[in-house]
Amino acid sequence: MARIEDYALIGDLQTAALVCRDGSIDWCCFPRFDSGACFASLLGTPEHGRWLVAPAVPVTSCTRRYRPDTLILETLHETDDGTVRVIDFMPPRGEAPDIVRIVEGVEGTVAMRSELVIRFDYGQIVPWMRRVDHARIAIAGPDALCFRSPVEQHGENLTTVSEFEVSPGDRVPFVLTWFPSHADVPDEIDPEQALADTEGYWHEWAQDCTHHGDYHDEIHASLLLLKAMTYAPTGGIVAAPTTSLPEWIGGVRNWDYRFCWLRDATLTLLAMLQAGYSDEAVAWRGWLLRAIAGDPADVQIMYGLGGERRLEERVLEWLPGYEGSPPVRTGNAASAQLQLDVYGEVMDALYQTRVHGAAPDDDVWSLQRKLLDWLEEGWRLEDSGIWEVRGPTRHFTHSKVMAWVAFDRGIRIVEEFGREGPVDRWRAVRDEIQAEVIERGWSEKRQAFVQYYGSDELDASALMIPLVGFLPADDPRVVSTVDAIRRDLTYDGLVLRYLTDEDGDVDGLPAGEGVFLACSFWLAEVLALQGKRDEARELFERLLTLRNDVGLLAEEWEPRAGRLVGNFPQAFTHLALVEAALALGGEAIRAPS
Repeated sequence: MARIEDYALIGDLQTAALVCRDGSIDWCCFPRFDSGACFASLLGTPEHGRWLVAPAVPVTSCTRRYRPDTLILETLHETDDGTVRVIDFMPPRGEAPDIVRIVEGVEGTVAMRSELVIRFDYGQIVPWMRRVDHARIAIAGPDALCFRSPVEQHGENLTTVSEFEVSPGDRVPFVLTWFPSHADVPDEIDPEQALADTEGYWHEWAQDCTHHGDYHDEIHASLLLLKAMTYAPTGGIVAAPTTSLPEWIGGVRNWDYRFCWLRDATLTLLAMLQAGYSDEAVAWRGWLLRAIAGDPADVQIMYGLGGERRLEERVLEWLPGYEGSPPVRTGNAASAQLQLDVYGEVMDALYQTRVHGAAPDDDVWSLQRKLLDWLEEGWRLEDSGIWEVRGPTRHFTHSKVMAWVAFDRGIRIVEEFGREGPVDRWRAVRDEIQAEVIERGWSEKRQAFVQYYGSDELDASALMIPLVGFLPADDPRVVSTVDAIRRDLTYDGLVLRYLTDEDGDVDGLPAGEGVFLACSFWLAEVLALQGKRDEARELFERLLTLRNDVGLLAEEWEPRAGRLVGNFPQAFTHLALVEAALALGGEAIRAPS
């Protein structure tokens, strides 16, 4: 089975597909990120659905890249007979979602083979295949796919196969289009025009970027990926386009990330704002207002792409999991958890939209006041924390810090933008929270801020304390905490979230996960704020080397095996990359000045 880093992403701002370096699309959900997969071999075998387009002879070398400032993937296969290029992309959505693959002859004459295995509902359902005009149509239940190509196709063992040759100058297109099974077959598109339109779309978007400082290319590549993980109709941003890629090979920490976490979406917004992408901010603010409308006590940590609240978790028993790592899950039970930090993330993001020039909105301010009204007492509750533990609720230190952020940003909105609010009361709550965290979230034994009140366990989320402005980066308590994390919560210099244990005392799960890449980027950011720029840059540039050949990162890194693990690509990781890069360039994006 391919490693996670062997995949690249293509997408159309409503869904995405993972393309392996061997030419196989092993994951794709239609018509949305969170729909059932029609290609699920990523979590099983080719029999669970995939689409291979590759040389029919042995490949001696394979290189790939994205066309500059686009999500158009080019894979160059070299063989003893010659060289061929496969161009993969998804045009930004029109009436129906398409995957377009263009096979281009470069040198010599190369025999090629396409194998299309469609299995709807995550590999479970074999569709009914039929010919309609010059297309093959696959139908099962509500889903249908239309497959078009000028080359001949035939069936082999429930697989649609095409065999052909390409020579220099040849360009052979394939188009796969999803449509509702009750609807008419979609009109045929011109693959070459679709390629030009897709390239034009991404180039136009890239022109809006206002960042031109250090690490511009790395920042923009991550922002482009984050844009690709935005569900355009609503403005929601998914945490990842995959489900159940394990955080430890053979482990059970396998979750569905195809939803919109308030935390991830909010921090992505801050990065976008810093780079000048204000349209994303406006769209996200609209999504947020719709999603969390109602009682502030009912705010969820995540929602569906359209703001859906019911994200019931279930296990797909027929899928064996990535490299035999069951269970494969859809939905996410953590959606029912209380995580107090999201109140701080939301308040901070809405404050930042004003700082970056968003127009005032009475409805937005009314929502913020209601959130703070609830949080005046709600901050005292135990919760499940930033890491969504499935063990007991606790008074997690990071959650309380972010409750402090919520009141701090509310006060700043009143003071800086002339809004009305009970700032004296909010100041009193803010000060009470800060005093409690300093007293109860601090361990004299560890000389550090710890995971939860009364604990001596370290947690990388303490790195947020200076990043959100709770305490300065050079405060002796912050310096001591960072030293403790670097000494006791790292593996090979990279940061763990916290130490897992076999009894699952903290998170209710068996031990075992990789280093958490976002936390390692946070450390680089904090070191930069502390003036340790050489150390920060060394760590940051080491983390850049963990990206795959097309610049993508997963949630975690397994240093013993030297490989990416966890859902992929991961918005939270790429956001942290952007933050750290900006900090190294002297631009902090979270803590207000």
